[in-house]
Amino acid sequence: MNFAIKTVAASILLASAGGVFAQKGETVKIAWLDPLSGLMAAVGTNQLKSWQFMAEEFNKKNAAGVKYEIIGIDNKLSPQETTSALRSAMDQGARYVVQGNGSGPALAIIDALEKHNARNPGKEVLYLNYAAVDPDLTNSKCSYWHFRLDADTSMKMEALTTYMKDQPEIKKVYLLNQNYSHGHQVSKYAKEMLKRKRPDIEIVGDDLHPLAQVRDFSPYIAKIKQSGADSVITGNWGSDLALLIKAANDAGLNNVNFYTYYGAVTGSPTAMGAGAAGRVYMVSYAHANMPGEINKITQDYKKKFNDDMYTDAIYNGFAMLTDAFVKAKSTDPVKVAKVMEGMKFKGFNGEVEMRKTDHQLQQGLFISKWEKAGGKYPIDSENTGYTFVPVKYYEPYVASTPTSCQMKRPS
Repeated sequence: MNFAIKTVAASILLASAGGVFAQKGETVKIAWLDPLSGLMAAVGTNQLKSWQFMAEEFNKKNAAGVKYEIIGIDNKLSPQETTSALRSAMDQGARYVVQGNGSGPALAIIDALEKHNARNPGKEVLYLNYAAVDPDLTNSKCSYWHFRLDADTSMKMEALTTYMKDQPEIKKVYLLNQNYSHGHQVSKYAKEMLKRKRPDIEIVGDDLHPLAQVRDFSPYIAKIKQSGADSVITGNWGSDLALLIKAANDAGLNNVNFYTYYGAVTGSPTAMGAGAAGRVYMVSYAHANMPGEINKITQDYKKKFNDDMYTDAIYNGFAMLTDAFVKAKSTDPVKVAKVMEGMKFKGFNGEVEMRKTDHQLQQGLFISKWEKAGGKYPIDSENTGYTFVPVKYYEPYVASTPTSCQMKRPS
């Protein structure tokens, strides 16, 4: 009897010990689908390197004992190309995909995975969205297989307008955005939220321009000048922000502040330089001088590539997956998705939560301002000697926005 009890106890102990590291030594292939060609290639190249570098960091030590491998595929910033890139990724054995540049490609992945996962039980694929911020992706278009690591357009605008409402000098705002879902949403939420928080502010312009096609923004700068705006709100990113700021500097537009989402993204810091000091603000979940482990990682990245790692959401992607593998005792996307719903985990900026209702990460947001680097904020952007210095931090609940997601969970 005693022997039997001991044997059962030993086998339970063995099973649980084996279970915790059921995935130890396993290689987890993650397919990265974003642009490596066209005007946004510089952004994509930086982010692919960032994913690969972060994978190496997590391969040195992670509680799940897995090895991460990143497969980079160029989606040319096109929804159609993204669908074929996704097929190629699955053919190469990837059960996890990551993407962030453009909400059109993001939606293409969600649609394709909804179909694929329903038709191929046992071969499900999970999507981590690290930067595509259209709120619809976690509302009307929400999917069980999609988890967003960035704050969405509405969350960022909530924080940005909460800051702007307390700046009495803001009286006339010009909206300039890219003509696709994210740009439309920036315009929509800016108008709604400013009206609610500062009804006295006048919207003096509301323009949309083609995504990643404009090479000269001087006609837009002329319109901004003519409008008498004191502030511009733009969700532009990549070449569309870098060239916009360059045109503003070239035209000597130095009495207008820019409120941006993506001021730290490749090309923009160089375009801003000293000329834009004190005039560009950014809303983001991070800044270049974050404390803790992320600081060392981004410094090491800069030493290796002489480039900036600005997509800190990548850290949260690996941290969340690693924790989920341990909790699920598996790398199977079905089991992993189940434990990631509602999961709290330690991100680069403290504890964060993956909201169960819509798979939208709840996290704090910073408003930062383009200033000379130094003192408490010594790390600069793109070797300009300038950096985004935080001027305000909002706790997760401030920027959290409600969701209309009706999540369909697999039976």
